[in-house]
Amino acid sequence: MPYGNYPSLNKTDVLREHILKDLLFLLSNKYYQSSSDKDYKADKLPVKAIVIACNTATAYGMDDIEAFLKKAELDIKVIGVINAGVKGAFENISKDENCSIAVMATEGTVLSNGYVNAINKYKTEFGFEGEIQTYQQPGIGLAGAIDGVIDYFYTQATEIRKEYKGPSLKSKEAKIDLSILNRYNFDWSKNHVLYSGEKNNPTEIQLNSIENYIYYNVVSLLEQIKKSETTKPLKTIILGCTHYPFYKNIFAQKLDELYNLKENGRYVYRNVMHKKIALIDPAINTAKELYDYLNTNDMFGSEDLNKSEFYISVPNTLNKNVLLDTLGNFTYEYKYGRNAGSIQEYVKQVPFNKTNLHPDVIKMLKEKTPLVFKLITDFNQTNIKTEFIRINNLVIL
Repeated sequence: MPYGNYPSLNKTDVLREHILKDLLFLLSNKYYQSSSDKDYKADKLPVKAIVIACNTATAYGMDDIEAFLKKAELDIKVIGVINAGVKGAFENISKDENCSIAVMATEGTVLSNGYVNAINKYKTEFGFEGEIQTYQQPGIGLAGAIDGVIDYFYTQATEIRKEYKGPSLKSKEAKIDLSILNRYNFDWSKNHVLYSGEKNNPTEIQLNSIENYIYYNVVSLLEQIKKSETTKPLKTIILGCTHYPFYKNIFAQKLDELYNLKENGRYVYRNVMHKKIALIDPAINTAKELYDYLNTNDMFGSEDLNKSEFYISVPNTLNKNVLLDTLGNFTYEYKYGRNAGSIQEYVKQVPFNKTNLHPDVIKMLKEKTPLVFKLITDFNQTNIKTEFIRINNLVIL
């Protein structure tokens, strides 16, 4: 993860393979204690339902997962996030209303047209008769920046970087438009923008903060709508990447700023957007769907929530083919240079600990999802499966 870049690099077959490997892990009882362990443990708890908590994986892998489970004769419910996001979007729209819906997602999710297809299907199925236009904004690098992937965001950087893959003046896929630099209103402090040349006339720009990635993508979306000369103002934005809702307040603040933005005494975007735009987190309806399924089928167990287990895929350091960057992650070239059908163990699934979660991710989980964070720390501190974490002082605090 994140999976959003694979389709744009013509690696959809590799992506689908990764997704099925994720499924096999969930169905098995196998895990490793660390990336360097030769032997695995076999006491992971089984699953009774599966949520594909990734929009790109839902778009490209849900059919494969359901086909696999059917062939294996396993009666396990699979829930994806795309339909849940679409349902949330239409909760803010009346049956005869004319408006626009936007999808902000990874490049892979956008390329799949998963949301566009689901929106059109929902509109027809539930009798929405108004004219609804759909726009998509691919957030190249945003999910990676949130995860602290060095190709998009490096806190220690002080100058233009060769390995950078995010929006820039020279990027073909995510070009920063120098003529509307004031509309982005980037935060230039603390190396949050890296640039060459003069600040007021840069020859190159690289974004180096999550907030600036969000500013770029929100402005780019509104520019797209503005240039379409639509008469259907933007009413709803689906935050179609699992990472984005953690920064919902930043999206909202930028939208408010742009609603009130004036140039030469005239509002720049007000005619293409509602004053209050609904920001949809697909996770909410996904959770409701999971709850309803478990409740209807009497599948809630009596086990304590404190026995929840949390695992993450990390590079397999015993695989001699694996190439890592300075932060211990796959290099960009290795990650996207792999081909489907190569039978090898790229990753190992290990319990969460403070070495395999970026400090910013730990901070985000602690602030944004305190209940889940408490379950993670309980898993680290009390579960018999994580005794080695306590022995090696790797507990997440």
